[in-house]
Amino acid sequence: METLLVLTNCPDEATANAIALALVEEKFAACVNILPRVQSVYRWQGAVESASEIPLLIKSTVGCYAELEAAIRARHPYDVPEIIALPITQGLPAYLNWIATETAA
Repeated sequence: METLLVLTNCPDEATANAIALALVEEKFAACVNILPRVQSVYRWQGAVESASEIPLLIKSTVGCYAELEAAIRARHPYDVPEIIALPITQGLPAYLNWIATETAA
């Protein structure tokens, strides 16, 4: 099973907690790390913006990605939330197997 690290940023702790809990409860993710606030600087609709955000590190699989993305989009308040999936090409085999076992796909 091909594993992924999915990244997203949330505007506040309540949103971050709700998304993390839903993803794990629905077995779209084996684990979600909720990181401390970061300051993001970005261009949006032609203007440079800055916002304080809560990053999430989501461990999942390719087979769960479509449902995971839909679950984030359904709960995320941004018009275009950052959702980036990176393949995990190496890792402790037992940990990668655990991710596969704990996800729905």
